[in-house]
Amino acid sequence: MIETPSLFSADGLVGLIFLFMIVVTFCGGLLAATADRLVRALSGLVICFTGVAGIYYFLNSPFMAMMQILIYVGAVCVTISFAIMLASPEQKQRRGTGSVLAGPIGFAVGALIFAGMSGLALTTNWQQFDKINEGSVKQIGHELLTTYSMVFELISLVLLIAIIGAVVIARGGRNQ
Repeated sequence: MIETPSLFSADGLVGLIFLFMIVVTFCGGLLAATADRLVRALSGLVICFTGVAGIYYFLNSPFMAMMQILIYVGAVCVTISFAIMLASPEQKQRRGTGSVLAGPIGFAVGALIFAGMSGLALTTNWQQFDKINEGSVKQIGHELLTTYSMVFELISLVLLIAIIGAVVIARGGRNQ
């Protein structure tokens, strides 16, 4: 018979912290999607990305967790905050004349997707795989510059385009 770990054991505490990271990620995403103000939405995005980094860490991938924090929290969110600062102040919000059924239909579709994914996750026989390698930063760097060099260069190109776009937007100034 398989014993379930106690909440006060090390395994129970790790599971509790993992669930906390999932809740943090979900709440941050919810805040980012539903906030009325851009700064609050950005704060929700930062919370969501930090929760994803925590999930990466608990999935035994500290390098991916650090890259999540450096790239998404550090670079993307700071770039978005600069874009918010450069944008013109918000005008009075106009409520759209959307359909009355848009909200309930969207909620129903989201609930169906959630129910389907939850059912699939609960009925799947999950297997634990052995580690393929030790996952060192040295090995990841070697793979990035040999096997996956094209992807690495494409990411660099996308970041260069984003920087050029930010400079073009900033060049116009706040009043234009």
